Amino acid sequence: QVQLVESGGGLVQAGGSLRLSCAASGRAFNSDYMGWFRQAPGKEREFVAAMGWSGTRSTYEDSVKGRFTISRDNAKNTVYLQMNSLKTEDTAVYYCAAEINKVAASTNPSEYDYWGQGTQVVVSS
Repeated sequence: QVQLVESGGGLVQAGGSLRLSCAASGRAFNSDYMGWFRQAPGKEREFVAAMGWSGTRSTYEDSVKGRFTISRDNAKNTVYLQMNSLKTEDTAVYYCAAEINKVAASTNPSEYDYWGQGTQVVVSS
């Protein structure tokens, strides 16, 4: 059974940094894609970043380009989201998700097969 467990959320001041982790287990993720999404109160879940376990090019939502970096550690089966220069509008619950046996990373949350429980990020002004 696939399990995704996020950690690393918290409260940070605007301009600060956080690194989120997503520990994955339950299968060999070699040909899969991992994504980070976020959902703010009253808003729909939105795409943040994605990449393949095999090292395919990563993709980012426009508002986080240059500030967020997705990476993975295959040996630890863990995906990270390094978030720098945080803004108050980055406040949300952040989720990691796995897209199984797909040919490309999707920005559509409905294309993802497994989800973590989410980790809260609050950016204060």
